[in-house]
Amino acid sequence: MTENEGTPRDTAQRKKDVLARLEKELDIWVASADGDGRPHLVPLSFLWDGEHVWLCTRRTNPTGRNLAAGGRTRLALGDTRDVVLMDGEVTTHPGDDVPVAAIEAFAAKSGWDPRRSGPAYVWFRVRPVAVEAWIEEPEIVGRHIMRDGVWADGA
Repeated sequence: MTENEGTPRDTAQRKKDVLARLEKELDIWVASADGDGRPHLVPLSFLWDGEHVWLCTRRTNPTGRNLAAGGRTRLALGDTRDVVLMDGEVTTHPGDDVPVAAIEAFAAKSGWDPRRSGPAYVWFRVRPVAVEAWIEEPEIVGRHIMRDGVWADGA
């Protein structure tokens, strides 16, 4: 669990661990829903730019349609014993509206440059508004490390 096995991490350590995972992980689970509330869940490559998560997919697939229309998503890292959940507000951006540094960092990290995949691909910027992080049951208490877009005290 931690270097002090069985001792729950404090808020600051959880934030540090979440930020490290956002830098390191290649893919993130993206949950969305259509207008009728039908859920959709897929893994996508992503980039964390220090403030936002950048995703890229075709506008016409279910995830692209849902993110563009709904403006909200839940993202998830980890497995069932080391969880990071992030709720976020989504804005849609054509490729020419995305900072070149973000696109290049995304391409370097993921090994895929969406600029080469044609105009059907659009970008989604996710602004985190809530983050939960826990490792197994002992960390359920204190799992909310961001609310309303603000990191918790101590984070």
